[in-house]
Amino acid sequence: MPDSVQIVELERNLNHFDATVRANALAELVALAQQDMVSLAPETDVANMHCHTFFSFNAYGHSPSSLAWLAKRRGFKLIGIVDFDVLDGVNEFLDACELVGVRGSAGIETRVYIPEFATREINSPGEPGVYYHMGIGFTSGITADTTATKQDVNDLRQRAAQRNLRVVEQVNVHLAPVTIDCERDVLPLTPAGIATERHIVVAYISAAERIISDPVGFWAKKLDIPNEQVTTLISDSAQFQNTIRSRLMKRGGVGYVTPDHNTFSSVEQFHQLILACGALPCATWLDGLSAGEQAMEELLELLVRQGVAALNIIPDRNWNIADPELRAIKVRNLHQIVEIAQAWDLPLNVGTEMNSFGQKLVDDYDAPELAPVRNHFLDGAHFIYGHTMMQRARGMGYQSDWAKRFLPTRRERNEFYTRVGYSLPPGKPGLVRLTTVNQTMTPEKMLEPLVSDYIDD
Repeated sequence: MPDSVQIVELERNLNHFDATVRANALAELVALAQQDMVSLAPETDVANMHCHTFFSFNAYGHSPSSLAWLAKRRGFKLIGIVDFDVLDGVNEFLDACELVGVRGSAGIETRVYIPEFATREINSPGEPGVYYHMGIGFTSGITADTTATKQDVNDLRQRAAQRNLRVVEQVNVHLAPVTIDCERDVLPLTPAGIATERHIVVAYISAAERIISDPVGFWAKKLDIPNEQVTTLISDSAQFQNTIRSRLMKRGGVGYVTPDHNTFSSVEQFHQLILACGALPCATWLDGLSAGEQAMEELLELLVRQGVAALNIIPDRNWNIADPELRAIKVRNLHQIVEIAQAWDLPLNVGTEMNSFGQKLVDDYDAPELAPVRNHFLDGAHFIYGHTMMQRARGMGYQSDWAKRFLPTRRERNEFYTRVGYSLPPGKPGLVRLTTVNQTMTPEKMLEPLVSDYIDD
């Protein structure tokens, strides 16, 4: 019988930068769980479909394998990853979900430039025209075998790397003698050489600890805040890192790089990558307060015309707020955007992100503020899981020729893949069940064995 220390060590190895170490740890944990030697929470109707992995930045250090195991251990019914600018975690995550028996999906997030909103802030604070955008429902991190698609993937990586270099160059001048080098100090913090501003912040804190004798005084001067505040912040690693990033790298900070139309990809270029991989372009929504999001119907009309098929929301930031007046406004906006999504036939992809310290492992589905919309959240999670399984097992996902033939409208596809998602068990049993379907079957005929088998189970 393994003791708790051994379990903790195996779970720690799930976040090792060596993929072989991660794979071996996961296999051993699954074997122990099958022997009832690891406690697993019963499955509950909760989902987190927007979790960053350590291939971009996860505040808790989770790898794709670790997130799949987390869902299994905690009893999450569904879980999805979404990484910035990379697809590096897709294969590992979906394989891990299959092994542990969890319903999973995989996506990508980046920033794009929308010229039609060049004078309006949308969901990137202080940056008119800049838009956080997503693709969901990927079934492989290996992109379609076309030169254009590979160029699109490399373009995302190169743009991210160039932005990081410019940030470091500018912050180095301000923080001297505390300076860092991206290749030497930042990239080793990542498993695949794709860094974010959050990695850069960690590197600066480590550099200051090595060479500064009075870190409180140093940071107080460089961040222009009182010594007492720095003393408090240093004892709270999460807040300290967020403060450095906010003060130095966001709008108004010395490391802020003002974007223009060349800084980020276009919507068309990003969609080209997503569609070539059989995945779904996914709009995103922050809180409905910006000028751009107050024109959400106009924005959606533009994006849907370019292929958007779903909408992403981060619920917790829209209700879990101390200020009662602001909470009331944001909850009202949250409920309104769900109604808008339904009117536009856009399934919802929701989650907590986990790319900032303090963010939840899963949303509080029992919160009264979420009660009116929780079923829409669960429907959306099952929708993208249904697409993922159909595409992964049979090449018959949302963007397939089969879907275009038999399910010509978004509403028809939404209803079908949602029913598939609710019908299929997770892991290998779900994939095996899909061996009964083929390209000649109508949607109704296909659902018969899936639904009846599900009921029999």
